Amino acid sequence: MSRPKPLSGFPEFLPAGRIVEQRVLDMLRETFELHGFASIETRAVETMESLTRKGDITKEVYVVRRLHAAEGETGDDLGLHFDLTVPFARYVLENSGHLAFPFRRYQIQKVWRGERPQEGRYREFVQADIDIVGEASLAKHHDVEVVLVMLEALERLHTELGLPPVTIHVNNRLLAEGFYRGLGVDDHLAVLQRVDKLDKIGADAVGRLLTTELGLSDDAAAKCLALARITAADDSFVAAVRAIGVEHPLLDEGLDALAEVVRAAATVAPGRVVADLKIARGLDYYTGTVYETSLQGYENLGSICSGGRYDSLATDGRTTFPGVGISVGVTRILGVLIGKGRLTASRSVPTCVLVAVDNEESRPASLAIAARLRARGISTEVAPKADKFGRQIRYADRRGIPFVWFADGSVKDIRSGEQAQADPATWTPPAVDLRPTVSYQA
Repeated sequence: MSRPKPLSGFPEFLPAGRIVEQRVLDMLRETFELHGFASIETRAVETMESLTRKGDITKEVYVVRRLHAAEGETGDDLGLHFDLTVPFARYVLENSGHLAFPFRRYQIQKVWRGERPQEGRYREFVQADIDIVGEASLAKHHDVEVVLVMLEALERLHTELGLPPVTIHVNNRLLAEGFYRGLGVDDHLAVLQRVDKLDKIGADAVGRLLTTELGLSDDAAAKCLALARITAADDSFVAAVRAIGVEHPLLDEGLDALAEVVRAAATVAPGRVVADLKIARGLDYYTGTVYETSLQGYENLGSICSGGRYDSLATDGRTTFPGVGISVGVTRILGVLIGKGRLTASRSVPTCVLVAVDNEESRPASLAIAARLRARGISTEVAPKADKFGRQIRYADRRGIPFVWFADGSVKDIRSGEQAQADPATWTPPAVDLRPTVSYQA
């Protein structure tokens, strides 16, 4: 059999990369649970009706089809989920009688999208989501809460692992809709879709789209562009919007909501959350605050963390379950940082100690030493072969194992060459060696 070729868009990490990924996921999980978010996991497949009922995303869905479908069976009614929000909405509807609202959940799972692979964009990748969903209503302060929880998680990756800091860009759909309606524009989503291209095609091109495709006047188009250019790390954006001279009740509501998010974030992490009035988000189920996040120094990746408020994503016809959530594309970040060798683990195995084997007759004694070390939380292997000690040490070195334990009761740090007598009931390695460490190299 010939060597298989990698499948584009489906990243697989080597063991050291997997250690990095697990550490990052553990830190996200710990942060979410500190804020009372409960873990759930949903199935990989959803009905195509569910996956395609909100927004133009059919091109992203992988259809699941049975190879041995029964005669007359279409096989096109199921697809792999492309995000975790749509499955979560379905989960809430199915289990609403068993959930206590507001329901706080986090979810860390793989998702699949049938798009062209490129740096930072994959067909299969891990997302980590947090959402808060209410029954019939959900307080606006949760819009502030979810962004601060995610910011805390990302700041922990920055301070403890050295990952680059992030900037979270926030806007509000009500602000944008009210502004456009104040200009007399009814199809506010069409304007949002054009303005969302500002960074890609520039202001002149967006202005032409607004006038030629949507029929806006030159003055209205200029005001839309003026709004999109407003950014601020404090609530000064409110005065900048007012200065454009557009009025509408929805605009007032959106300005108040966005100012609350920015003010709250400024007290926790000044400068990390910025009002950016060109942010739109592509999916049309967002109805309030929206978030996009850039990784400093890696802006070319696009948004690595996004989400927003959705007031009518989940409904059973009688009760509506509004929610707000934010999601970080874990693989989008790690695929690039691990691939470039920027984010690394100190070793590729969890093993801290290799217990040497003098000969096969003494292997039970080596196994007993390993068991005593493991009982105290020290990851330990026993040498696979009773070889010369030099070869056993080289085996440990190749695997990145820092210590070798010998039958005479001595333990050797193979990096420094220091060797001393030790008791498996009391010996403890330096904290930095107990488990693989993860570090970022700029």
